[in-house]
Amino acid sequence: MTAPGPVLYVGVGAGRGVAEAEVLALVRAALAEAGGTVTALATVEAKAAEPGLVGAARRLGVALRTFSARELSGVRVPGGGSAVALNAVGTPSVAEAAALLAAGPGAQLLVRKRKSAPPAGPSRATCAVASATGHHGAERGRPSVIVVPSPPGPAPDRPRGRTAPKEIL
Repeated sequence: MTAPGPVLYVGVGAGRGVAEAEVLALVRAALAEAGGTVTALATVEAKAAEPGLVGAARRLGVALRTFSARELSGVRVPGGGSAVALNAVGTPSVAEAAALLAAGPGAQLLVRKRKSAPPAGPSRATCAVASATGHHGAERGRPSVIVVPSPPGPAPDRPRGRTAPKEIL
């Protein structure tokens, strides 16, 4: 029997109006590199209702967790972040900082921030992947959690028998 991979948290940054398909393609590529099971997507509170992020979390069957810009600003990330993110949402890092915060103290960044590569137009999403050190990952701060219900019937991106999260952490 093969041992399961690490528990993974995917931090996602997104421009307004990002397409769900663009987010999914980016997240899937990062997860393929990291190996393991995605537990949640995480982002900045300002993007909590972004349809492309909410839809991607729903398709993956995971929660979309959010952190304040202040919480994200306190996370040290490789390269220090970007002025674009700082100007847009008030923190220099969304993807890497959100992944690390969601995974908890001692988390390891497995996939550094990467940009999406849509077939037409500029990149509208970034993501990074972190691994939790413990069994379930540890909480740091008090992130809000948005439970994204599964649509009726089996989700095409989720193994059979797995349901959307029902507990708020």
